[in-house]
Amino acid sequence: MRELPWPARVYFVALVGTAGLVIMRGLLAHHGLAAEDWSALLVLALLFLLCESVPTLLNVPHVAVSVSFSAALAAVVLVGPEGAALVGLAAVVSVRPGLPMVKRLFNGAQYALCGYAAGWAYESAGGRAHLPEPADFPGILVPYAAATGVFVAVNFALTAVILRLASAVHKDQVSLRAMVQFLSSYVGFATFGLLIAALWSTVQSISAVLVLLPLFVARWALGHYHAEQRAYDATIAALCQAVETKDYYTRGHCTRVSAASSMIGEEIGMGTERLRAIRYAGMLHDVGKLGVPTKVLQKDGRLTEEEYAAIQLHPMRGLEIVRGIDFLDEAFAGIMHHHERHDGKGYPMGLAGSEIPEFARIIAVADAFDSMTSDRSYRKAKSIEFAVGELRKNAGTQFDPDMVCAFVKALDRHGWDLAQPVPVPPDDAAVETTVKDHDDPTTPIQVVSER
Repeated sequence: MRELPWPARVYFVALVGTAGLVIMRGLLAHHGLAAEDWSALLVLALLFLLCESVPTLLNVPHVAVSVSFSAALAAVVLVGPEGAALVGLAAVVSVRPGLPMVKRLFNGAQYALCGYAAGWAYESAGGRAHLPEPADFPGILVPYAAATGVFVAVNFALTAVILRLASAVHKDQVSLRAMVQFLSSYVGFATFGLLIAALWSTVQSISAVLVLLPLFVARWALGHYHAEQRAYDATIAALCQAVETKDYYTRGHCTRVSAASSMIGEEIGMGTERLRAIRYAGMLHDVGKLGVPTKVLQKDGRLTEEEYAAIQLHPMRGLEIVRGIDFLDEAFAGIMHHHERHDGKGYPMGLAGSEIPEFARIIAVADAFDSMTSDRSYRKAKSIEFAVGELRKNAGTQFDPDMVCAFVKALDRHGWDLAQPVPVPPDDAAVETTVKDHDDPTTPIQVVSER
C-alpha cells in the first residue's frame, strides 16, 4: 500500500468503502432470506472462492482469467444484485499463495461492485432474481447478456484505473491482442454461469460440479501445456547460450533477433502459433555456428574459399542440430534459409524472391538490423537511423522489401530499446571474439581465391 502513489491510495480507499456500503446493504436486504436461498448463496460463494484461487493462464504473457466470473453471474440470476455482491466478496479470502492483503481487498471490492452492477443491469433489462423455470427461456437471455456486458465493463474499468494510477510503480504493459483474448474469454465463461442457474432447479448445487468440472479438467490440461512451453523455452535458451559462448560480443544477439522477428510477424498479421515459431526461429537462427570451427569465425582478414564455404554451411549445420526437435515446426525453414538473398545471390541454396520461406525473409531483416545496431569487437554499434537506411538501400537486392517495410513500421510504432552495449571484459579474461560479422551488410566478408 505504501508503494502506491497517493491517487492510487485514494482510489483504493474509495473503492473499498463503496463496496463496504454495498455489502452492508446486501446483508440487510437478505436478512429474511429463506434457508434454500442462503444455501445457494453459500454454495456460490464457495464456488467463487475455489475458482478465484486457481486462475487460468491465457496464451499471452501476464494475463490470467478466473472462472469465478461464472459463479458471480449465476448468483445474479439466483440471488440478485446484493447476493452477487456478497459472492464477489469471497475473493478477499482467496487461497492464492503470495497474494498481498491489499490485492485481496481490491479484488474483493471490485468483484462485489461488479456483481452488484451486473445484478442491477439484469433487473433493469427485465430479469427477475429467482430460480429459473423452463418457461423463462429464452426471455432470460437478454437480461443475462446485459448483466454480462456490465460485469465485464465494470471489471475492466475498475482494474484499468488502478493500473493507470499505479503505473509509476508497475510498468507491465498488456498488448491489444492480450486484452482481446482476455475479454473474449470472459464472455465465453458467461455461458457457464447461465448453465449453472438453469440446472439449479433440477440438481441444485450439483449443477456447479456438472458445469465446471470439465472446465477444471481443461484448466489442468492447459497447465500442462504451459509447463511444456516453459520446457521448450528452456531448451531453446540452452542452445542459444551454447552458441553465444563462441563469441562474447554477440551475447544477446539471438534474443534480439527473436524480438525483432516477432515484431515483423505481428506487423504482417501472424497468428499466435506462428509468432511462437518465428520467435524460436530467431533464437536459433545461428545455432549452426556450433558446427563451424572457431578459428574460422575469428579469423582476421580475408577468408579462403574453403573457410568461406564452412561459414556458408552453418545454416545447414543448424538444421542438422535441431531437426530432431519436432516442436520447432516452421522454424526449420527460417534457420535453414535466413542467409538467402532476395536477388538469389545468397546461400546455401541460392533461392530468390518468393522462393525463400517467409520465416527466412523475416529473420534476414532482423538479423542484419541487430548486427548493425550492436557493439562488436571491431566497431561500435551504428545508429538505428543508419541501420534502417541500410535496410532500405538493400531492399529488393539482399532483403525482401515487404519485410523491410513491415519492420520499419513496427519500429515507428514500438521503438527499439533492446540493443545494450556489451561490457568490455577485463584484460585477463579469456573470451572468444569474432573479428568479422557475416550478418552485417556494411562489413561483408572478403574471400581470397586459392588458385
